Amino acid sequence: MSDPVISIQSMAKSFGKRNILENVSLTVPPGQTFAFLGRNGAGKSTTIRMLLGLLRPDAGQIRVLGLDPATDAIEIRRRVGYLAEDQAMFGWMRVEQLIAFTAPFYPTWDAAWAKQLAQRFELPMQTRVANLSKGQNVRVGLLLALAHRPQLVILDDPTLGLDPIMRKEFLRDVVTHLQGQSISVFFSSHLLYEVEPVADVVAILDRGRIVRCAPTEELRDQVKRLILPAEAGSAVEHLTGVLDIKHSARQVAVVVEDAAAAGAALRAGGFEPEVVDLNLDEIFEAYVVGQREDSHGTQSVLERVA
Repeated sequence: MSDPVISIQSMAKSFGKRNILENVSLTVPPGQTFAFLGRNGAGKSTTIRMLLGLLRPDAGQIRVLGLDPATDAIEIRRRVGYLAEDQAMFGWMRVEQLIAFTAPFYPTWDAAWAKQLAQRFELPMQTRVANLSKGQNVRVGLLLALAHRPQLVILDDPTLGLDPIMRKEFLRDVVTHLQGQSISVFFSSHLLYEVEPVADVVAILDRGRIVRCAPTEELRDQVKRLILPAEAGSAVEHLTGVLDIKHSARQVAVVVEDAAAAGAALRAGGFEPEVVDLNLDEIFEAYVVGQREDSHGTQSVLERVA
């Protein structure tokens, strides 16, 4: 079995008295597109900075391509393609100049591949970077992240600020130019609908903790909304793996982590649930903002997971 491209074990990070990440562990196998999901402020960018050696964790172990970011940050950055949400580039340079300026930093830079990418991305090579549109700016950043043939590409909310059409075009580029070459991708985002078509595995980060990590298809197969008559409310309260409950006068709707087990438990109690499929956006919402209502008040999902 191949070694993981990213391995994080029991990672923690605080800024002053504020805990940003707590006991985070995950593994990214080679060749996968791994979606790292969370709301703004959840700790996604902090994690990525530690993967690149720009920050050091307070606790735990990190390996990227088998290297320690604390001691091998320069080598990691040579072997990793990185595109940030706020990618800073020299605005006075023309696109052609910026590409030529960047190339010497990477021993594996492939000039022919960079030229192909520039053509595929329809980049205006003689335009100054400061005069590029947001979409063109992102494509230039993607070219710079790919032209040295990286083993791993890290994308930190790269489509933030793009309109929906540009987002779809960017994702088409990711699928075509990354997945098609079996390049590993670590893809951070809070825009769930853009992740769902391309992610092999999803990790959901909320308030510094990973509350679920699973293949995308497994999430869709297991996490469901069950609709039952209102009189089933007491039976629903005793289910395990409940992420969200909503009551109305006529029915109760419950989102569960394991629909097969929950359905079997409900049928044993005499109730036949209606099973509703959820998209990734709805699954994410259930994990990070779902509420379980009971006689003791409202309990957040994090209180249940902790």
